[in-house]
Amino acid sequence: MNVRTTAIPSLALTAIAVFALAGCSTPASGPEATAAPAGDSVEMENGWVKAAESGMSAAFGELENSGSNEITVVSVETEASSALELHETVENEAGEMMMREKTGGFTIPAGDSLVLEPGGNHIMLMDLTNPIAAGDEITFTLTFSDDSTYEFTVPAKDYAGANENYEDGDDMHMSEDMDMGGHSE
Repeated sequence: MNVRTTAIPSLALTAIAVFALAGCSTPASGPEATAAPAGDSVEMENGWVKAAESGMSAAFGELENSGSNEITVVSVETEASSALELHETVENEAGEMMMREKTGGFTIPAGDSLVLEPGGNHIMLMDLTNPIAAGDEITFTLTFSDDSTYEFTVPAKDYAGANENYEDGDDMHMSEDMDMGGHSE
């Protein structure tokens, strides 16, 4: 009886197995893994902007990061203002609450959120291009440290609070209060 065997070299079998297994593997995790753009991981919840006739206003809400990496908001834009800053509110040496630009931007931990609120972190609109009336819809674009962006639209509402002082880069405060329109809820 003649038995015919076909032998495939073991090296070829090994190469086929390696390629087959590589096609089934999952993407790498850890620092070498490619993270999704930060803008794809963020969502604004309960956002709003303070109605104001002129001058200054501020935007508030909760920025949620559903991603697995910490992200940093580095800038913001809107057609409603020609001068915007990411602001924090801190206590100065005299015990007064002062607003100032947040150095390095806002960091949002992975799977967590950042609250933007009167008297705390917020988006400052310092040179309104037009009045913002209660009920107006204002669109903002956030830019993150990876250059990705996220656009959101929030309503304007009347609000009488947020009358903090300002602090410039030289740690001197302006005499002007943040009376952004004097509207009440």
